[in-house]
Amino acid sequence: MLEHVDPAVVGFSEERLQRVTDWLQAQVSGDKLAGASVLVARHGKVAYQQCAGMADKETGKPFAADSVVRIFSMTKPVTTVAAMMLYEQGCFQLDDEVAKYLPEFASTRVWRGGDAPITDTEPQRTPMLVRQLMNHTAGLTYGFMNSTPVDAQYRDLPIMFRRDVGSLADVVKQLAQVPLLCQPGSQWNYSVATDVLGRLVEVWSGLSLAEFFAQRIFAPLQMRDTAFSVAEQNQPRFAALYAPKVGGDMSSIGGTTESVPQDMRGGLRLVEGSEDSVYFKDVASCSGGGGLVSTARDYARFCQMLINFGHLEGERLLAPGTVRYMRTNQLPNNSDMAGMGQPVWSETSYDGIGFGLGFAVVLDPVKASIIASVGEHHWGGAASTFFWIDPVEDLFVVFLTQLTPSSTYPIRRELRARVYQALCD
Repeated sequence: MLEHVDPAVVGFSEERLQRVTDWLQAQVSGDKLAGASVLVARHGKVAYQQCAGMADKETGKPFAADSVVRIFSMTKPVTTVAAMMLYEQGCFQLDDEVAKYLPEFASTRVWRGGDAPITDTEPQRTPMLVRQLMNHTAGLTYGFMNSTPVDAQYRDLPIMFRRDVGSLADVVKQLAQVPLLCQPGSQWNYSVATDVLGRLVEVWSGLSLAEFFAQRIFAPLQMRDTAFSVAEQNQPRFAALYAPKVGGDMSSIGGTTESVPQDMRGGLRLVEGSEDSVYFKDVASCSGGGGLVSTARDYARFCQMLINFGHLEGERLLAPGTVRYMRTNQLPNNSDMAGMGQPVWSETSYDGIGFGLGFAVVLDPVKASIIASVGEHHWGGAASTFFWIDPVEDLFVVFLTQLTPSSTYPIRRELRARVYQALCD
């Protein structure tokens, strides 16, 4: 367990950290969030951890330090770490063609774009590469983007990496029949790419994704509550999932219609309770892009492993050079995400933000309009969860809540500002 210390020991002002607590309480009292927790660690020690509100308002269950939550896309860095562990074993090269391991992608065609119908396609000019899956430049997309005939076909079929729909192998084969959104390597598009990468982890390792995670990542890091399902003994600690009463879906993401203004979202409505959940059932298909549940403690241990350049308490998952490479912007010509495709997909633009392998990377804090270190890397989940790792300051932050979609409020930017203002050394 990471040691909890007086904030001053690791350079934080306890007085100024009160602003984080006040902010957290305001999210709950303002009915923006049912409940949430913040964990801040520096120099390998926890300087701050606070919870507020309810994990389940309907049953009166408090949000606690050990609450189990859906982390959705915070699964993606875990899947990418798994893949890079296998890279270190020599199972593949980053510039290998995906079709070398998943032959169904050899004949996948590319939509011509613009006003063209989905049937107007061309061959891949250059093949989809493994590293493009890791940095979301493979030409894939998500069905919830609501902006092109390609994502419409994802919805129509439907292409769903859901726990109760088919095997991972079957869904990937179905995906390969849908045209790519763009030529591989030409655009950054948030996508199901990490789900395909999860399937590759299975191919390379000979294990299911759940088995690989459990044996090779969660056991060594002692992430005892992280899995694709909630163990029976952990179900009393599971949190309910909420959305705003108005504007609480993902239909506007990637589209042209304006979302509902923040001051008109009208409190919370229950999406899924904490006492009867699909996460209590067996998993047919493990989503490497968004299928995990976890706790603040567990994800903090994952972050500490990364900030330690791949090791934690005697267990090494990755070499230091591999972690440095993952933290390096992988977009062509050192571009940011805003310059390579979707400028917005959550509550913030991605000017000044690049993408490494598995997470976003801060390239230019001024262009991004945030106070952060160059090289800070981060990602979040659809239920407004978030983490960031700042190697310059040797700190990381884990924020957990259960509000979907993540674009509802600018929670992440607000929290970032309050954490950095409390750092005084």
